[in-house]
Amino acid sequence: MSERTLAIIKPDAVRKQAIGDIISRYEKAALKPVAMKLLHMAKPVAEGFYAVHKSRPFFDSLCTFMSSGPSVVLVLQGDNAIKKNREIMGATDPAKAEQGTIRAAHGTNIEFNAVHGSDSPETATFEIGFFFPGMEIYDGR
Repeated sequence: MSERTLAIIKPDAVRKQAIGDIISRYEKAALKPVAMKLLHMAKPVAEGFYAVHKSRPFFDSLCTFMSSGPSVVLVLQGDNAIKKNREIMGATDPAKAEQGTIRAAHGTNIEFNAVHGSDSPETATFEIGFFFPGMEIYDGR
């Protein structure tokens, strides 16, 4: 089933110049970028995006990190895109991520873990809409 998911190449991976490698991994997994932009999130934008984590102890440090430099925000489309993206990202903690995953290759620790991906269809809908008005997304044809 073709679906869409949001992916973010986080500031740590952008600083490491890993954008090309990460996008290549998406494409090799048959996840087609249908929208993409480079942006530097202001902290209030990061706080809005991660509002679901507001009560968690890591919320402030996560938002500070996500506003520390530019990120690449993408909409990926493909069969079972959400599940497939979560598999190629690897475990949240790069030390526990399987070899060959994005986080094993480019993550430093649980906080600086290179990428973000939607975890459910509902989350993907919210996250995609947060960054991309409908007209900014290629229809895939």
